[in-house]
Order: sequence, then C-alpha cells, then structure tokens
Amino acid sequence: MKKLKVMILANDTTYTYNLRNEIIERLASDGHEVVVASQPLLLQEELKSLGCRLVNIETNRHGTNPLSDLGLLMKFRMVLSEERPDVALTYNIKPNAYGGIACRMTKTHYIPNITGLGTAVEYPGLMQKISTKLYKAGVAGADCIMFQNDENKQFFIDHHMMPKKARTRLLPGSGVSLKVHKAMEYPVDTGVINFLFIARVMAEKGIDLLLGAAKRIYEKHKNVMFHICGQCDDEKYIGLLKEAEKSGYINYHGEQKDMVPFFEMAHCIVHPSYYPEGMSNVLLEAAAHCRPIIATDRAGCRETVDEGKSGYIIPIKNQDALYDALERFLAMTWEQRRNMGLAGRAKVEHEFDRQLVVNAYMEEIARCIKHD
Repeated sequence: MKKLKVMILANDTTYTYNLRNEIIERLASDGHEVVVASQPLLLQEELKSLGCRLVNIETNRHGTNPLSDLGLLMKFRMVLSEERPDVALTYNIKPNAYGGIACRMTKTHYIPNITGLGTAVEYPGLMQKISTKLYKAGVAGADCIMFQNDENKQFFIDHHMMPKKARTRLLPGSGVSLKVHKAMEYPVDTGVINFLFIARVMAEKGIDLLLGAAKRIYEKHKNVMFHICGQCDDEKYIGLLKEAEKSGYINYHGEQKDMVPFFEMAHCIVHPSYYPEGMSNVLLEAAAHCRPIIATDRAGCRETVDEGKSGYIIPIKNQDALYDALERFLAMTWEQRRNMGLAGRAKVEHEFDRQLVVNAYMEEIARCIKHD
C-alpha cells in the first residue's frame, strides 16, 4: 500500500486514545500520516506519542443546537479541505453524520463506524426522524460502513438509512486490547462479595434496577458490597447514592481514570443497561480481566456473554431477573466463579481481540485506495 494520510474524526481525545490507539499505532508504524480531529480532553500527549498529529474541533457531543451542529459541519469541511486526507475514519454519532456529510462535500473516501445508535436515533419521535435523516446523509457516500452488531445494521435497513450499494462489515465491537486488559487472578475469598457497576449514572444504564436489586440482596446477604464507578450529574441519583451508602451496601467511587484496582477487587461485573450500545467496552474489558458478567439481553451486551458459562443474561428492565441472577451468583462456589471468569477471557481472546478490528480497517483502507 502506498503511504497515505489518514484522518480520524471522533468525539474527543479520551475516546480516541482508549479505543482507537491500536489502529493509529498500526497506521503510523506502517509509515502513514495520521491526523486526529476531535475535541481535546484527556490523553492528548499519549495520542501524540503514538505518532499522530492532533487538530482541535469542539464536537459538543451532547448538544442539540442546530446552529452549533451546522458550525460543526463547517469545521469538519474546513479541516478536510485543508488536510486533504486520502481516507477518513469516522466514529460516534456527530462525526459520523456531520463528518460524513463533510467527506462527501470534499470528495474524501471515508469509513464510518456505527458505535451505537443513541437514544435520539433508537426511540420513536421527532428526534428520531431528524437523527435518522442526518445519519442517512452522513453514510450516503461511505466506502464501507462498519457495524458493531447485527441489530444496528438491521435498524439502518428498516429505516431506509442504508445506501443502495453500500459495502458493510460487522466488527466485534471496538474489540479489546488483550495487551492492556490482561488476565487477572480471581480475588481471594475474604468473606465479602464485591459487585461492580461501571457506567455513567443514568436510568438507561440500569442504575435504578441495580439500586433496587442491591437493596433486596443486602437485606438477605450482609456479606455483599456494590461498587459504582461513573460520572453522575443528576441530583436525583446523587441523593439516592448517598442514601444507599449510609445503608451500607453501596460504595460510590465517582468517575475513575484507572479502573485496574476496581477490576482486581471485583468478583462480578453487573451491567443492567438498556442503553443503545454498539458493543459494550465495559463488558469486553471485564471479560478480558477474567471477571464474570451479569448483563442484559440487548444488542451490544448479549454478544459478550455465554449464558451460564461466562456469566448471565437477563431481560431488560427486569429487576426481579437481576435479583435472581445475583442470587445464583452468590450460590456458586469460589471455584465456579473463577472458572466463569476464565471462560470470559477465553471468549474475548477468540472473538474480540482488537487486532481483528485493526486488520479489518487495514483491509478496507487498502480497498478504498485501490478503487481510486
């Protein structure tokens, strides 16, 4: 392959480094120029150390102001016109939509990755109508559309968002870095079982279900602790978490940069999410660290678990099912829990190694350039 300039359009530098560092590293090591255009947050220096150059763009990922979004489209168009990359890789909803439109305007090859639909796209209503039209326009000229699960692809088909001659590829999510997320020894039996919830504290991530089930479990089993790691901006949930902490069964740690100590102490990761996931990175990382998983039966979660072998799958929005799964886990022996975690590690090694994603990208980039 000739030496290329590859541009990455994504929400922010934290996301880009944590989930896209291997593709950047591979491109740079092969002699290609890599430019990352995203909002500058954490890990900027770490990104630069991989061999890429940064261009700052305020993506305002949670904003819904049409004028602001129009400005974002113009920013993407301007940076693409100035940099003139051979191919752009786009991630997240706004870069996929507005970045994709900008790629069409500048006649740039591009490969969008559907990292999840988001609530605005998935749930019926005015926002869905607007969002699906934007997404349709964003992927209309794509060389290849990367999907992280079959349901997201079917949603695009059902809502007439798929270009007629689109080439698509199903990825194992973002994959998981097996070098970074290493196998861990299972926690020794200290008499206390630690459950771990890692997500932004919001209803769609299942926090209400977790708090309800945790309270019921604690009424019967005093040897449990539910640890919660994630950003919380909602005063309602801040109050609920403080109340649960006083009762003795919840320990809220806030947002954490280094999750290794939490994975080390956890006996099981609980993820009762019904948020529109692409593929849950939390669950992939948990399995890579040899931790059993309790997750919901929805796209982006169910794929990461072998029912009864590496964890349990429960119906969405079902607190009784979550409670029952927690009870089943508590009834297991230490050896059974450890073996469940080992099964999860074996699964991600076989199905979700991030190098599978990197290889897929290298193939699709080569195919883009071949057709010039």
